[in-house]
Amino acid sequence: MNEDNKTTSDFEAALAELAALVERMEKGDLSLDDSLKTFERGIALTRTCQEALQNAELRVRKLTTEGTLEPMDIDTDETNDE
Repeated sequence: MNEDNKTTSDFEAALAELAALVERMEKGDLSLDDSLKTFERGIALTRTCQEALQNAELRVRKLTTEGTLEPMDIDTDETNDE
C-alpha cells in the first residue's frame, strides 16, 4: 500500500470511528468517565482527519501551481454513470 492509499484509508477509518463515537455519545447512556474518554478519543480522531485534509490540500495546491505530482494509484474499479 502506498502512502497516499494509507492516508486515505487512515482518514476514512478515523472518520468512521468518529461517527460511531458521536452516535454512541448521542444515546446518552455513557457514564461521565466513559463520556470523557470517548470525547478525548473523538478529539484525537478529529485531529487525525484535519491533518489528512491539510495534507490533501497541500497536494492539490502543489498540483495546481506546479502542474505535476508524483504518480498516484487511481482505483479504476469504479464505474462511470455516463
